[in-house]
Amino acid sequence: MSELELGRFGVWTFDFEHQPASAMRESVRELEELGWPAFWVPELLGREALTHAGFLLAATERITVVNGIAQIWSREPRWTHGGAKLLADAYPGRHVLGLGFGGARPGTKPLRAMRQYLDDLDAATDVNPAPSGPMRRILAAYGPKMLELARERSAGAHTYHVTVEHTAQAREVLGDAFLGVEHAVLFETDPAKAREIAREHLHPYLTQKYNVAKFLRLGYTEADIDGGSDRLVDDLVFWGDVDTIAAKLHGHLDAGADHVGIQVIGVEPGASAMPHWRRLAEALLPRASIGG
Repeated sequence: MSELELGRFGVWTFDFEHQPASAMRESVRELEELGWPAFWVPELLGREALTHAGFLLAATERITVVNGIAQIWSREPRWTHGGAKLLADAYPGRHVLGLGFGGARPGTKPLRAMRQYLDDLDAATDVNPAPSGPMRRILAAYGPKMLELARERSAGAHTYHVTVEHTAQAREVLGDAFLGVEHAVLFETDPAKAREIAREHLHPYLTQKYNVAKFLRLGYTEADIDGGSDRLVDDLVFWGDVDTIAAKLHGHLDAGADHVGIQVIGVEPGASAMPHWRRLAEALLPRASIGG
């Protein structure tokens, strides 16, 4: 049993990158009232990871905010330590620092860079008061060695754009450590339209070195990855009606995930996925939690 408990399902989204603070505040408060236990935010399009997390924590009372992920290249370890320490003090048990190699500098080795960053993070000192609860962290991890590092140096791992098969493999490596899996979903029942939208979403990941290596390890071929075969697209984006999507998401839990962060795609930048989050809450969350 993992020491990190986030509930079975959470919200994972880029949507807030395109919304003003007022809309973000309103949305995250409604998600909390709907009963979503965790809210995951990336760091890619401009929002700085720790200020983003702090804003969302200040706007809510119960929901856990997870950085999925804070890029290790965005700030020196001492400042990551200081920011995470303050959030742990201000919001006990409600922040999880997810760290990852994304946006890496050319020529750097992921495992070596992450290990050094963690060494520097753990060696950081300051005069700031210690929080009453632990500073919790997880690592973005795909391959066996990074998963092992996540098991040894953090509460566990966060995986992104993976298959149910990968979840089973990751669980074998992680043992009892936490495994949080992101998965994209699309509310579209027409196969051709769904796959067109899914391919557009997946295109950047099908051309990145480390993601391509991940897909090849999972048994996909170069032909699958080049443009995105139906098989690959259907495995990485669960599309259809709410019942179909919910059933497929449970596959990650059956394979060993502790938690699934659900990314709704197919929403125009600046628009809200809230209608979809409401439907998913009805389908996936315990009845007692919906509405508070």
